[in-house]
Amino acid sequence: MTDYTKSTNFATKDALASGNALKIVKGTEIDTEFNNIATAVSTKADLASPTFTGTPTLPTGSIGVTQSSSNSSTALATTAFVQAALQILYPVGTIYTNATSSTNPATLLGFGTWTAFGAGRVMVGFNSANALFDTAEETGGSADAITVSHTHTVTALTVSTTTALSGNIGIKATGASGGTTGVFTATGDGVSYASGGFYGVNKVSMDANHNHSISGSTDSTGSSGTNANYQPYITVYMWKRTA
Repeated sequence: MTDYTKSTNFATKDALASGNALKIVKGTEIDTEFNNIATAVSTKADLASPTFTGTPTLPTGSIGVTQSSSNSSTALATTAFVQAALQILYPVGTIYTNATSSTNPATLLGFGTWTAFGAGRVMVGFNSANALFDTAEETGGSADAITVSHTHTVTALTVSTTTALSGNIGIKATGASGGTTGVFTATGDGVSYASGGFYGVNKVSMDANHNHSISGSTDSTGSSGTNANYQPYITVYMWKRTA
């Protein structure tokens, strides 16, 4: 900005003696003063909705430089304040992820030391009740399936029975010389009725003792091998702030 500096001291002219040529106010002096004023005014910002040019800065120690991150007023903020606020959002230990850019966050954010993190791994929440997840940055798991493929076998099974079966058979016989036809009915080992010729009576008896044996196996199932044990995933770039 240009500050106005008065070129002519008009007050000193009053002390000069009459007739002194310097006592006279000249038009060129007035013109020079107005030009200086116009130049200074034209380089000043308006009070309402000013448009700044160049690189405006705020004085050291002003609110815009020293305000806290929780300040929600309309006070101006410097780039230094913005950087400080970002570092509060991304403290040391923060994990930064980006789905498309592999650029180091130190370049993107303008601060910190960042190292690539978690190559080929997914993140899981801390759990003090589970020994697998009770330490920060603890690793585990395997991408290779080594126990998924398996078989089921069936143990040999024998079923026995000791039940005996027996019964009697009725036999129809015809007389030897065309006599009457009769029926012999076996009861136990004897005959209850006989008429006409006799051919014989039989008793049938069967031992039903026997065994059933069952054995076998099932086919293999599942998948086993390298890269056969992945959960659904999506690949991103991950960085950890270390300083």
